[in-house]
Amino acid sequence: MRPMKATPIQRLKQAYAGGIVEINIWRVSSPVLPCAHRYKYRLVYVVGGARVLGYDNERGKGDHRHTGDAELPIEFIDVTTLLADFWHDVVENRR
Repeated sequence: MRPMKATPIQRLKQAYAGGIVEINIWRVSSPVLPCAHRYKYRLVYVVGGARVLGYDNERGKGDHRHTGDAELPIEFIDVTTLLADFWHDVVENRR
């Protein structure tokens, strides 16, 4: 299996509401299955060392988010919508 070529398109790490928000988005040479789009991403809001909210598209799981102990599918439309949805949820879940 050949390594996937990934080009960073968004990277951010900043303090927010007593925690840290970290955003990493890459354009990849082929979709991360079972996703159909060509992006790999990991977006997380952490407070006190614990993940409060996370969005990612881990291979085999597809596009999903973590809120507390729940893991729920999300619909990936585009990077702009992904970021807007994530920030909306961060604001809703700030501690």
